[in-house]
Amino acid sequence: MANITSLNVNGRKLPVSVDSQTSLLTVLRDYLNLTGAKYGCGEGQCGACTVLVDGQMTRSCVTQAGKVAGKQISTIEGLEKDGQLHPLQQAFIEADALQCGYCTSGMIMSGVALLKKNPKPSRAEIVKHMDRNMCRCGTYLRIVKAIEIASGTAKEVRK
Repeated sequence: MANITSLNVNGRKLPVSVDSQTSLLTVLRDYLNLTGAKYGCGEGQCGACTVLVDGQMTRSCVTQAGKVAGKQISTIEGLEKDGQLHPLQQAFIEADALQCGYCTSGMIMSGVALLKKNPKPSRAEIVKHMDRNMCRCGTYLRIVKAIEIASGTAKEVRK
């Protein structure tokens, strides 16, 4: 089995020595100490482990590290720039879209992928895109509102 020696994460080439079949989630959490992506179902169904690979929403629990070697991987830890939260992170705060927080980074990364693809999505497009991300606390309406705030399509901004 082949080893990989580095991954491009959040704009930096990071050294790592792991078997190429190791899950990307394991590499991020256990080898690179990037713990924002969470282990949820382990089957790529719940979205807690979502990261972006070359801008595409990717379930890191079912993605082998060897498949993403040489690609650009973005995690929740890489969204903040120069002390400024990403607009969607700020919108999650404004919309009070967090409760326990376990799903939050996966929700935000999925939302970022949507906004990259479609900067002004309709409510229906947001709901459809976010459909495979699970929130056990049930904050779905506030998550949709946060994406609307970040996209500038919110009808009413909560103060």
